[in-house]
Amino acid sequence: MSTAIRVGIGGWNFEPWRETFYPKDLPASRELEYASSKLSAIEVNGTYYSTMTPKTFAKWRDTAPDGFMFSLKANRFATNRRVLAEAGESVRRFVDSGVAELGDKLGPIVWQFAPTKRFDAADFGAFLKLLPSGSGGVALRHALDVRHESFRDPVFLGMARDHGAAVVFTESDDYPALPDLTADFVYTRVMRTRSELVNGVTDEELDGLAACATRWQSGGQPDRLPLIEPDRAPQRRERDVFVLFISGAKERAPAAAMALIDRLS
Repeated sequence: MSTAIRVGIGGWNFEPWRETFYPKDLPASRELEYASSKLSAIEVNGTYYSTMTPKTFAKWRDTAPDGFMFSLKANRFATNRRVLAEAGESVRRFVDSGVAELGDKLGPIVWQFAPTKRFDAADFGAFLKLLPSGSGGVALRHALDVRHESFRDPVFLGMARDHGAAVVFTESDDYPALPDLTADFVYTRVMRTRSELVNGVTDEELDGLAACATRWQSGGQPDRLPLIEPDRAPQRRERDVFVLFISGAKERAPAAAMALIDRLS
């Protein structure tokens, strides 16, 4: 199967985007239609806080164009808990909520953990065993968004690799960077956009992001990223790549995403 680089933002409902992204006369009901026509991916934050219905997922699927993908943040009840091994019911409730209705527009499921959550090998290993490989005939891909320095551990990377889960690479001033590849796709969250820049990032930063994404897609590892396991070369194979502009100067996220899409084209 061919691979792709998909670039997008978090969500599509954000009031400042009425000034910086959406046409002024665009009805709010058509924001997803417009956003998905300009971008190639969106990370849905609403699924982290609320349980959606199959009808909602089907509506999103039918609104977005072919080739577009939604990544979904898994419900917080599955990840914001002291004992992850006890998350089975919450994991099943989320996966069975209708995510399969997205069909081939379903991107990775992002399991986001609190910044205070430390790596516990036994407990995290038990949690990974709870993540299903599919739902309703649709294959599931899992991305682990860990936010504590204790996860910069080869043991954790090995566990993610054994389960085919990607470790989210976060470009942030607040959270650790884990650039080692552990899956057949790459998931990057860029959180350093700045309000004083029209595109949120500089031309040099766009060039760097484009170079990284292209290198990842072709099966390589960008040279500029310091790895936790520098002596372990990733398996050489083409990969899907997701680059999401999240947080930072959120009003600039759509401009940053569109500028990167332009660079890649």
